[in-house]
Parts: sequence; C-alpha cells; structure tokens
Amino acid sequence: MVFVTGATGILGRIIVLELLKKGKNVRASKRPVSNLNEVKHSYSYYTENPDDFFNRIEWVDVDFDDIHSLQNALKDVEEVYHCAAKVSFHPRDEKEMYHTNVKGTENLLYACDGSDVKKFLHVSSIAVLDNFNEKGELDETSDFNPKEEHSAYAISKHLSEMEVWRASAEGLNTIIINPGMIIGSGNWGNSSGDIFPTFEKNSFTFSGGTSYVDVRDVAEISVELMEKNIFGERFVIISENRKYAELGRQIRSKLGLKEAKILSKFQLNIGWLANIFFGWLIPSLRIITKSNIESISALNVISNRKIKDRLDYQFIPLSESVDFHLNNYINDKTLKNK
Repeated sequence: MVFVTGATGILGRIIVLELLKKGKNVRASKRPVSNLNEVKHSYSYYTENPDDFFNRIEWVDVDFDDIHSLQNALKDVEEVYHCAAKVSFHPRDEKEMYHTNVKGTENLLYACDGSDVKKFLHVSSIAVLDNFNEKGELDETSDFNPKEEHSAYAISKHLSEMEVWRASAEGLNTIIINPGMIIGSGNWGNSSGDIFPTFEKNSFTFSGGTSYVDVRDVAEISVELMEKNIFGERFVIISENRKYAELGRQIRSKLGLKEAKILSKFQLNIGWLANIFFGWLIPSLRIITKSNIESISALNVISNRKIKDRLDYQFIPLSESVDFHLNNYINDKTLKNK
C-alpha cells in the first residue's frame, strides 16, 4: 500500500494517478471539505479512463495534529509521498504555514516510526536554495543560508526538510525533491493552480522570473526515484528558467488579452514603503515585503543537470506544457459558463 498526502492538490493527485497506472494500491489523504469531483474531473485531461482510476483510490480524512489518525492512515503502508503543504507568500499565513509544513511533517514522520513504512518521499521547493555554485547556478548543493532574508514559506520548507533529514539519519529511507513552479490542470485559483487565473486577471507582471516544471514530469520522476531506491539525496526538478513577462505573454495572447505591463523594482519598493505606513489600514499592501520584492524581481538560473543525468530524463518543453494546461483551463471555464 502507498500513502499520498495532499492528494487533492495539483501534484498529489497526479502522483496518485501515476501510481495507479503502475498497478499500486493507493491510500490518499484529503480534508473533509475537499472537492473530490473536481479531482475526478481533472483526471479526464490525463487519461481516457478517469473514473476507472479514480474509483480505485482509498480516500481517508487525516488530522495531521492527531498521531493516532496518522498511524491509522499508515496501516499496511510501505511507501509515503508527502505532498501536503500550505503555499503562501502573505505574512498573515506565516503561523499556518509553520503548523502545516513543519509540524505536519514532523508528526507524519513520528507516525512512520514503528510502522511498516520503508520509503518516504518529501516534496519541498526550490525556494530553499540559496548558495550559487561555481557556474553561478542554484542546484542540489545550494544550501539554505539562514543569514539571508527569506519568505515564511521558504523558511517553513527548509525546516520541514530538516525533519526529513533527521528521520533519514535515524534510518528511514528518504528522498527530497525540490520542484520549481508546477504547471498543471485543475485546482484553478489555488496554490500552483493559480498561474493561469493570475495572469488572466492581472494586467501587470514583474521584471524577474522563476523556474517551471510540468506536473506530469514531477509525478513521473517522483515515482521513478522511489522505484529505483535512490535514497538520502535531494533532486531539483525544473524544466526551464523563464521570466514572468515571457510566460505572461504566451498565456495572455492565447486568452486574447493585451500584454501585461512590467512593474519595476523601483515601483515595487514604493509599494513596500506604502506597506510600512499604511499596511495596518490596507491589508492588500501587506504582501509587499522585502523578501517578496527580491523574489519577483530576480531570475536565478537553476540547474536540472543532476536529475537529467541520473534518470536520463527529458522534460516536457515549457511552451508545450503551458499550451496543454492552458487549453484545459479554457475548456473548464467554458464548461463552467454553460
């Protein structure tokens, strides 16, 4: 039995599907308010038999604050894919992110101790990568630098990684993956599923960029790493580094919208000053923090050389990935408006 946390998220659901395609028995965590019909609908974009696969999933409600709940979910489980996380760059979510990302991971690993779990894959983020290599790139050796300013999200993912490394030192077979911004279908407006709605509704973008990867690549690589028993290592999983403006141009053009205006770092710093003086009065200003400004104004080159070499893997080109998932987004909007 395989257990997948965060299985209704944009990545978790596709890892579940990938495992089912390989004939695995899958138990998947959800919240009582999770929309399973939305998950089942999104499978129609990835397979011709969405209902057949979906109906094989054993769904369980899990309370990550309750060790007994986690231990029950892990009964007869030998492999865990830990995808559950809170993703936010708003200061108001700092406590929830720490609780979900750090304490949730700590409790899950504690529940694994004494269970039948033999393999544990943890989904982290490129947000924890700091120190550049000799080529001026970020890679698996780019350790988190606590002296630098970070978002609360990056700190929470770093601390959750520390919990995984601790469990690894105590004998659990672990793998950490650090995906870039994941592009997928479904869960529109939430977490990584917010890419297309954001570019659609905002007529502005930023001068920097980030690294992107298709959800299908992340799921396939995750399962392959577990199958090949490649433990005690971390792997950066990205397809391409791309400026926000370039991605926005492709998305907004397809949606029949004007090209987005680029906000300069100078303009953003004015917003930061406004946050200092008026953030208490205007909540929307509070997201304009120094760490967020630095993040959206820079384009760090991140290397995917290690995973490509280790698995001889070829990523889906970013333009193809965007076209595929953007078409799904447009189709879902059309269905919703009928």
